[in-house]
Amino acid sequence: MNISYFTIPPALVLALFGRLYSGILGPGKKLFDRNNPRGFPETIKNAELDEVTRGRLLRAEACSANGFEVLPLFAAAVTAGNSAGVSAFTMNVLSLAWLASRVLYIFVYIWYQETEKLVPGQAPLRFKIWSVGAMMCMSMFVLAGLKS
Repeated sequence: MNISYFTIPPALVLALFGRLYSGILGPGKKLFDRNNPRGFPETIKNAELDEVTRGRLLRAEACSANGFEVLPLFAAAVTAGNSAGVSAFTMNVLSLAWLASRVLYIFVYIWYQETEKLVPGQAPLRFKIWSVGAMMCMSMFVLAGLKS
C-alpha cells in the first residue's frame, strides 16, 4: 500500500504547528490579531514578554514560515516519485522519514535551540535536521529521474 500521498496533509498540519503554538493556542494567543496575522512577529517583538517566551514565539513563527516554504518541495517530490513509478515501499519510507524530520525540526527550532551551545563554525542542530529532510526530497526527485 502506498501511503506517501497521504503524508502531504500532515505536512500541512506540521507547517501550521508553529502558528498554532505561538499565536492561536499557545502563549501568544492574547497578542494575536486575526485581522493582521502577518503583523504578529512585530507584535511579539514589541510586547512585554520575558526573553525566553519572546524567543520561542518568534522561532515558532519562523518555523511555521519555513514549513510553508518547504511544503511545495515535499509535495512535488512525492508527486514526482509516484508519477515516475518509484516503489511504494521507497516512497513510504522517504515520505515518512521526511515527516519525522519535520517533527524533530519543529521541536529543536522552537524549544531546544535556546539551550544549544555552538562553537564557531558549527551548524545548529536544526540546520542538520533540515538538511536530512531536504535529502529525503532530493532522493525522491533523483529516484524519479532514474526511473524515467
